[in-house]
Amino acid sequence: MKPFRIVAVGLLVGSLSACSTLQYYAQAAQGQMALLAEARPIDDWLADSKTDPQLKHKLAQARRIRDFAVQVLALPDNASYRRYAALPRRFVVWNVVAAPELSLQPLQWCFPVAGCVSYRGYYSKEAADAYAQELRAEGFDVQVGGVSAYSTLGWFNDPLLSTFIDYPEAELARLVFHELAHQVAYAPGDPQFNEGFATAVEEVGVQRWLDLHGTPELRAAYARHDARRHDWNALLLDSRRALAALYAAPGSDADKRAGKARLFAQLQQNYQALKQRWGGYAGYDRWFAEPLSNAHLAAVATYADLVPALRALLARSPNLAAFYRTAQELATRDKDARHAYLNSLLARAPDAATQHVVSP
Repeated sequence: MKPFRIVAVGLLVGSLSACSTLQYYAQAAQGQMALLAEARPIDDWLADSKTDPQLKHKLAQARRIRDFAVQVLALPDNASYRRYAALPRRFVVWNVVAAPELSLQPLQWCFPVAGCVSYRGYYSKEAADAYAQELRAEGFDVQVGGVSAYSTLGWFNDPLLSTFIDYPEAELARLVFHELAHQVAYAPGDPQFNEGFATAVEEVGVQRWLDLHGTPELRAAYARHDARRHDWNALLLDSRRALAALYAAPGSDADKRAGKARLFAQLQQNYQALKQRWGGYAGYDRWFAEPLSNAHLAAVATYADLVPALRALLARSPNLAAFYRTAQELATRDKDARHAYLNSLLARAPDAATQHVVSP
């Protein structure tokens, strides 16, 4: 089984991050295996006198969140997020996203396990930057973005990582619930469905966590965080719509390039205005680390398109287990049929998209 698992991680991580070369598969397999080798059981870290007390506190918190995911949310009861790995870097992987100069349609890479995806991931920032330079030389807009966590869809026991363990409590819970949800239902080549499903699960999960364990301070902090995330998503979607309209309109490429520059300058200004409204919160500054391009906005809709429809499906489900079963069945359908069904739910009951189920 060992050779198969090594090949499997190459296919899995490669398909999640997108690549067609043996060299890429090799770095994906090596990176995943190194990650798993670094992970130790939470109990080992807690028993080690050398473990920092603050890390012990966060690991104990993560263990409670993981147990809650099984007991209350009926998420997979396996070894995922029951081990911890301390990494010598800020992010676990760096994703490269690319799009044409005057289009928001991202490049895609297709693989047998996860279907087609619009990003290519590297365990080395230098390797990601090198590939980004190749794409820029071909005339593409490119973004290199650090990623704190990813899911292997249950193929491996994903560990807790130093890249996200220090998240605030509710944000840590949100991430764990989201990544575990990817192990429940996954449709190859349909990121809108996969992210919409995981987002619906994370939302109801965090709400229940806060209902049972949240202090007034914790609830207030998460509400502020959630409001900022909503503002941020709205900002990006508005900018994406404006750019899409520009590229679809008649006009010369030169006019569109000028309009593109104006819209990205406006995005920068609007973000600064948002920061003032947020009291100076700078948590999204790193998104602007590279010059803005179509690649920054190409995949934005992936995380938003079907979220309302999945919320509507969740609202009409008698409990989470039923919601999971329906999502699993939908994942087996043709993509167009799946999207049509979900959008029909939203059309029939648009208000349901804001509701959550209450039964465990």
